[in-house]
Amino acid sequence: MAERVKPRRRYESPRRAAQAAQTRRDIVTAAGLLFRERGYGVPLADIAGEAGVVVETIYRIFGNKAALFRAAVEALLAGGAGRAEIPLEERPAIRAMLEEPDPRKQVAAYAATQPGIHRRAGPLLRALRDARGTDQELARLWDEMEAWRLEGQGRFVQMLGGRGALRPGLTVDAGIDIVWTLCSLAVYDLLVLGRGWDDERYQAWLTDALARELLGIGLLAPEQETA
Repeated sequence: MAERVKPRRRYESPRRAAQAAQTRRDIVTAAGLLFRERGYGVPLADIAGEAGVVVETIYRIFGNKAALFRAAVEALLAGGAGRAEIPLEERPAIRAMLEEPDPRKQVAAYAATQPGIHRRAGPLLRALRDARGTDQELARLWDEMEAWRLEGQGRFVQMLGGRGALRPGLTVDAGIDIVWTLCSLAVYDLLVLGRGWDDERYQAWLTDALARELLGIGLLAPEQETA
């Protein structure tokens, strides 16, 4: 009788898994740096050199350049490759916003996240936006990133709607369109890059605009608003 051989189980040590995770973070960090400096056209060989790996490692982990670009954008949006690995709801700023009972303060906390997002990820998103007309893969990636943004902003508005905080007559769908527009990179660029606003002024304006459009109230205390 032939001896039965048990199939060998795949085993990855915690140390190997940690090394693989660090390699991925190194690649994403290097990609974010070089994409910001040189745009989407930077060769993968240069990114590999910056990360201390070979190009084949990038393909093995990410599959293609577009997927790496998306990972770099997500890392910049989160504030770092390591932070991007934390589920969105578990990030301190997001958790604090979700747990805040006052809708005004929730809106203010949400607006406070936007200047940093645009400052960190803006260069990559502008490069993607400008290049999408020349490459179908980039056009699909742009559409995916915009759909991802819409989904996240939609959850914020749905949360306000579920708490009964939206101003009378405003539907959730209309609220999503408002946030989609006011928090867009295009509006940030018009005010900060075009009109020379600093991030503090932009954040103050955005906070007030969102509070008025979504909640029907400004940032002044109620007694000041009715004075």
